[in-house]
Amino acid sequence: MTNPYQASPPPPPPPFTPVPPRRSGGKFVPFLVLALVVGGAYGASKVLGADDSKSTTSTSTTASPSAKPTAKDPGSPESSSDTSSAWKVGDCGGPDPSKGTDAYKRTGCSDSGASFKAIDIKEASILPGSIQCPPGTDVMIEVSISYNGGKSSGIPTNTVCGRNLSNDHPGDAGAGGGQLVKGDCVTSQAKEVPCSSSGAQKVLGLVKTKEECPSGTTDPIRLTIAVGRPYDVICTDG
Repeated sequence: MTNPYQASPPPPPPPFTPVPPRRSGGKFVPFLVLALVVGGAYGASKVLGADDSKSTTSTSTTASPSAKPTAKDPGSPESSSDTSSAWKVGDCGGPDPSKGTDAYKRTGCSDSGASFKAIDIKEASILPGSIQCPPGTDVMIEVSISYNGGKSSGIPTNTVCGRNLSNDHPGDAGAGGGQLVKGDCVTSQAKEVPCSSSGAQKVLGLVKTKEECPSGTTDPIRLTIAVGRPYDVICTDG
């Protein structure tokens, strides 16, 4: 008699049928590796220069005469190009038409083409808003090293803070140009204007939060966040 409490043995597993390998896999991987190797070699030749006889080194600059602020990033210099050697405080410079309409070069201060004098030299930065020149700066020059005859933008090295040799000083507080500083004036849209302009709001402070604005502030202007800029709020008297 069969034991009713004895479990029946499980059925045997189905026979195993191996899956044939994909035929295309063996050819694609080596081809991909070969493509990566060739691509890497090509990129390296572009960076290092396949023909050393044509590779040259020079210096270049970017410059911004009377850079004006906007609500997005007030006080950031615009860009131009130039060739120049190392700058120091007291050096003079001026336009260099041979390099372009926005180009500048270092000159003697008595030269007829001299238009500004360096009043400070700052370390270069990939974040233009992080460079703060002293009050009275009319023009900002970014000096950089470039290769291949100066055809590339180059590697930034220094920023020259320049003041005009003429009597025109847009960087002075209230004059309407240069980097935004305390004592300047702006519109309700954070655009710098001369303080003599109609509806101009005087800048009482440049801070990170509205709570840091000094007394007398009636219309703090919150700016779009910009990495490197030391302030995010313009405190104005409205």
